[in-house]
Amino acid sequence: MKNVYKLFRVAKRRAGLWGSLQGLVRPEYREVRAVDGVSFTLERGELVGYLGPNGAGKSTTIKMLTGLLVPSGGEVVVNGFVPWRDRARYVARIGAVFGQRTTLWWDLPVIESFELLQPMYRVPRERFRRSLDEFIGLLDMEEFIHTPVRSLSLGQRMRADLCAALLHEPELVFLDEPTIGLDVVAKERIRQFIRHIHRERGVTVLLTTHDLSDVERLCERLMILDHGKLLYDGSLADLNHRFESDWQIVVTFEEPYADISLPGFAPVRQGDLRAVYPFDHRRVASADLIQQLLQRYRIADLEVRRPPLEETIRRIYEERLLLAAPPPARVGM
Repeated sequence: MKNVYKLFRVAKRRAGLWGSLQGLVRPEYREVRAVDGVSFTLERGELVGYLGPNGAGKSTTIKMLTGLLVPSGGEVVVNGFVPWRDRARYVARIGAVFGQRTTLWWDLPVIESFELLQPMYRVPRERFRRSLDEFIGLLDMEEFIHTPVRSLSLGQRMRADLCAALLHEPELVFLDEPTIGLDVVAKERIRQFIRHIHRERGVTVLLTTHDLSDVERLCERLMILDHGKLLYDGSLADLNHRFESDWQIVVTFEEPYADISLPGFAPVRQGDLRAVYPFDHRRVASADLIQQLLQRYRIADLEVRRPPLEETIRRIYEERLLLAAPPPARVGM
């Protein structure tokens, strides 16, 4: 994607009954940029998380990449195809799952929905059967494979939709909120499946999600979008290093100490045998702080705690940090 933007015309709302009537007769519109100058490259074999709050432009991006929407400007090329121009040939090589919608036939049993996909995508029968058997086992679908789609729970339907999106062996899969509304067990099963098709089949995956556990468990690279603009594109490790500052070391002493201070640190005592040492991990190595503690005190237990990823992402949204800018240069080696 290169400098892609998408405009929508939205009717202006007018106050009062008279204003509403005028709006029906002479509607006025305003333009909304759902995606605003987004550029990125997705390499073959990557599994990338695409994050943002509601209304950030994530789903609009996915719909342009799948050919469902045409950009208002910019360039989109996927595997040599322009998605909305070469749609028939293009969709045969991609898969897509939208968390709130199903691609299966509502009144048919799951297995019959799957069987209809084989001639549609012209997949050789033997290859299709092999993939289907593998996915049924990985997604634990035996118990509901003959159940009509309309009777499935949300977690069961999502597993079936994931299977359907992969049966024609696509090179690239777009997953839009695949774990939304699911319980912990269902989420983990779907994460394991995504990890499997990425590692074992080399499928490239672009994943949008509100669940940061999905990102932490699956993605090495993530992109953060807000108000249609791409704020960050880089590794999870780099995000942690650049924007997490306040780490903690939680210490349990073997015996009480009157003085638990260290030069340059302000510990918070939590009882006679427990204390918390906040520190900026970008300036002080946790190993150095641990070594000081072990030299001064007898330690029964010690734990290094990082702030949750949710807190880091929340701070990015609230402060509107332009994270796409390169990190500041480090001093020294």
